[in-house]
Amino acid sequence: MNTKSHNYVMGASTVTRATLDWVLKKLDEGEIVATATVIETSGSVPGKPGAKLAFSSDGKRFGTVGGAGLERKVETSLEELLSQKDFSNKGKIESFMLHKDGKGLEITKLDSLCGGKVTISMEVILPMPHLLIVGGGHVGLSIANCCNSLGWKYSILDVRSEYSDEKRFQNASELHTSTVKHFLSLQEKDGLTRFSDILLLGHDWKIDQEMLIGILHEYEGDDRPRIGAIGSKTKWSSFKKAAMEEGILEKRLDNVRCPIGIDIGADSPEEIAIAVCAEIIKLEKNKIYE
Repeated sequence: MNTKSHNYVMGASTVTRATLDWVLKKLDEGEIVATATVIETSGSVPGKPGAKLAFSSDGKRFGTVGGAGLERKVETSLEELLSQKDFSNKGKIESFMLHKDGKGLEITKLDSLCGGKVTISMEVILPMPHLLIVGGGHVGLSIANCCNSLGWKYSILDVRSEYSDEKRFQNASELHTSTVKHFLSLQEKDGLTRFSDILLLGHDWKIDQEMLIGILHEYEGDDRPRIGAIGSKTKWSSFKKAAMEEGILEKRLDNVRCPIGIDIGADSPEEIAIAVCAEIIKLEKNKIYE
């Protein structure tokens, strides 16, 4: 075996893995990510097939496709992809000739003397929702089943072990059998921002109210996680009054959705789950395309 070649492959795989891990982390944080991957090369080029560069919508970047003028061109393309309003056309393939005299109607020439050719695939990856379902009862289970159908992640928090176990929620990313106070005490700074939405579906209104006030005390942002509570307008008025007595500003409470779900006249847990997930889809689309 050619040891030098083997070492290069191992090194390239490590870099690729690191870039993919970074991309997944950014997606889990709710960021939109644009990636570039070298898919074909010929001649002398700085980046080999598999080399990756990624940009996120918060302005961060990771990886490389080879550096120099090629990288700057690709960076500009990724920034343009992220800045577009319509992500229905989410990618492109572009070839670059690394020579100042490069010719070709479909090739972008670069001021370089390497002489090689690089083909790069670029795409935009959108984040998927990750719901924290507080209350694993009938509605919580139905919402979890909707998440399974949609390919979304979900996690469960319930004080009752039988409503937060693996048998009931086999596809949950996280299962927490805990009081609200204990759960929140374990969260690192901005830890709950791993969730796109926190849905308050507790069997006891006191649990929902404690969770609501706890989240609003700890997290200043209005975008993530979004908070929604099941219940009537009367219930929400009571929650709002209690929260304001705890020092929560009214403008922050205005961002909480209660009752949750698009108004489709839903009655059963399954119908409520459809209404709730449809509302989240709408919120996600509005955020991405705004």
